[in-house]
Amino acid sequence: MTLMTILSTRILPLSALLAVACFCAPSIAAPFAYVPNEKSGTITVIDTETDTVVAEVKAGDKPRGLAASKDGKTLYISDQPNNVLVKVDIEQRIAAGTVELGESPEGVSISPDGKWVAAASEISNSVNFVSTATGRKEYAVKTRGKNPEHAVFSPDGKLMLVSAEEADSVDVIDVIKRKQVASIKVGNRPRGIAFRPDGKVAYVASELVNTVYVIDVPSRKVIKQIQTGNFCNGVAVSPDGSRVFVTNGKDGTVSAIDTSSYEILATIPVGKRPWNMAITPDGKKLYVANGRSNSVSVIDVIELKAISEIKVGDTPWGVVIR
Repeated sequence: MTLMTILSTRILPLSALLAVACFCAPSIAAPFAYVPNEKSGTITVIDTETDTVVAEVKAGDKPRGLAASKDGKTLYISDQPNNVLVKVDIEQRIAAGTVELGESPEGVSISPDGKWVAAASEISNSVNFVSTATGRKEYAVKTRGKNPEHAVFSPDGKLMLVSAEEADSVDVIDVIKRKQVASIKVGNRPRGIAFRPDGKVAYVASELVNTVYVIDVPSRKVIKQIQTGNFCNGVAVSPDGSRVFVTNGKDGTVSAIDTSSYEILATIPVGKRPWNMAITPDGKKLYVANGRSNSVSVIDVIELKAISEIKVGDTPWGVVIR
């Protein structure tokens, strides 16, 4: 019996209709993890359902920071020695052009509305803003911190926090006004930044003092300091905001922190020199780039344990999941 014959039967029960609809609906694929490998000059593509490498994409000479467009069609990757943002066609898995940036670009993020890509430039001490509509760098904002590494939009897109390796504070940019409006004192060498989903709280890892600073965003004040492992670096927050994860570079571990109690729930061994990381949209798995192991560790976010290690290119810098 054909599907049309089934649907034309007037007495078909609702349960049968639902069964037909479920049978015919296309399956939803798991997202992919994209890993920039500094020394390989490639992006490793990982299927997060099977945790296997499915592709390697050439992306400049030294890819570092990366972000994915909201429509899922483009990756934006900073290529440090060439001072450009490399665009990669996600579907075709090929490089699809570049955008000129400031010197030595590093961390990259995309605005919540998908209209802007921001890339921190270490040498020029600035954040470059690239329009996804025009494909051009439209303006740059100078920051007080020297050697900025990460520039991260708040969930509402109105503010941006910028960490600088040669500083002891986090710079605050008003995205609407296009200028820096404040600095928040933290520990020496702030690195990774992540916001809670509601945007009210941000977490900043200060590497040289082994501490994560909890920032109340509206008041722009530190409300808590959490001691982690040695040389804390990358930061990621679970989609429900209940946990924050921090990589400890010298220890080869990830700290899992309860965002309500500020207690460390677990210290999870991973590869050597864990750096930046990302969590799947369903909040079940965390992917950690291990810079000196040339691998990505996969952590079960519920059980708080490493479940696999995936070989990637040479010196992975971070992960984005799309």
